[in-house]
Amino acid sequence: MFRWRYVLPAAVIIVAGALLYPTLLHQPLPEFANYFTKPHALNVFHLKESDGTSFTKDELKGRWSFVFIGYTFCPDICPTTLADLRAIYPTLKETDPSSQVVFVSVDPKRDDLQRLSGYTRFFSPEFKAVTGTQVELYSFVRNLGLVYSIVDEDAERKDYLIDHSASIVLINPDGDIQAVFRPEPRRSQPPEVSMQKMAADFSRIVALYHSAS
Repeated sequence: MFRWRYVLPAAVIIVAGALLYPTLLHQPLPEFANYFTKPHALNVFHLKESDGTSFTKDELKGRWSFVFIGYTFCPDICPTTLADLRAIYPTLKETDPSSQVVFVSVDPKRDDLQRLSGYTRFFSPEFKAVTGTQVELYSFVRNLGLVYSIVDEDAERKDYLIDHSASIVLINPDGDIQAVFRPEPRRSQPPEVSMQKMAADFSRIVALYHSAS
């Protein structure tokens, strides 16, 4: 009797695992994204949203967030990517209604909150726009696995450029990094993320997330 007390619960666990394993096994993996089966932790951060409110990790929890870095004076990649995100946004919302787009300006010197708000609202009033000090931004962007570098900035010039990653980082509802969508090279044009491939992978990622919950 003593022995059966322990054998039966163990048998239940084994059977439950056997039933769950095929479900996980048959969930298709993303084809194009850099997908993390164990999400990467996102550290605590403090940025500011374009409406002046605080933007922390709490604003990412409970939602799927597509995070893209750039600046409003960007001549090519930023407006193109934001326009593409606007076009694919309804599809992302169909996959999961909690989906949101977060544009992070790495140019706080020129991108004040008013300019940042007007810029993102041009693409969609639902897009969030955030920024912070260079110290805060550098730490946050590095944690995302992205980089940026200000080119030829000095006190006199206001037309400097910023080299920055063109990837889109996907944050899961736990507030951790679930995947990165890398840009694809294009002939005679800046590289950009394929929105169709991203949307297809996103549906798979959401399914995997829920099957593991």
